[in-house]
Amino acid sequence: MGAQISREQFEGVPLRAHEILAGIPLHDAWVVDLPKTRDGVTLDRFLSVADDSAFKPSPVVRLLLRLRFFVGGLLGWDREQSNATSNTFATRLTPGDRARSRVMPGTQKGPFRVVYRFENEEVSEIVNSTVHGAMLNALVETPTAYRYYLGVYVQPVSRLTPLYMAMIDPVRRFIVYPSLLRSVRTNWDRLNDGRHELR
Repeated sequence: MGAQISREQFEGVPLRAHEILAGIPLHDAWVVDLPKTRDGVTLDRFLSVADDSAFKPSPVVRLLLRLRFFVGGLLGWDREQSNATSNTFATRLTPGDRARSRVMPGTQKGPFRVVYRFENEEVSEIVNSTVHGAMLNALVETPTAYRYYLGVYVQPVSRLTPLYMAMIDPVRRFIVYPSLLRSVRTNWDRLNDGRHELR
């Protein structure tokens, strides 16, 4: 369903995020192809119709996330750093970027904060004791399909960051993100079933 792609493939996609997040290490990137039933569907429209999230985590993924946040709460991993507001990636936005964003930069979205949402790409970030991370979601229309891209960026915040990422990477890469990408396709199909028109 979804597949991990190389840095070169990902950076070949024309996205503003490549400039805004320049210098922030790309941890990995994923793509899922979506059937094209009509032209002109945007990421912003897809997210609006899908209750602001392309993902619908499976029960297994929800359990893993609850476990992760439980452990993170016990160990203090999720404490927001005191400089989180001043250290946001939103400081890299130009006035034009801010005017173009469909969502106010800094808007809370679950454990993430929105950096920006353009018509076809969105970057959200999380800042805590383990990482300063960013997640890119983008939708690109091709002549025959749509491609949904997921990019994960990780800026180390301490010596804990590499250890933490190494610890969660197997679960993230083999369970969490493949499941989330399957849910993108499920959401897409549901919203194109004739009752929830993605117009």
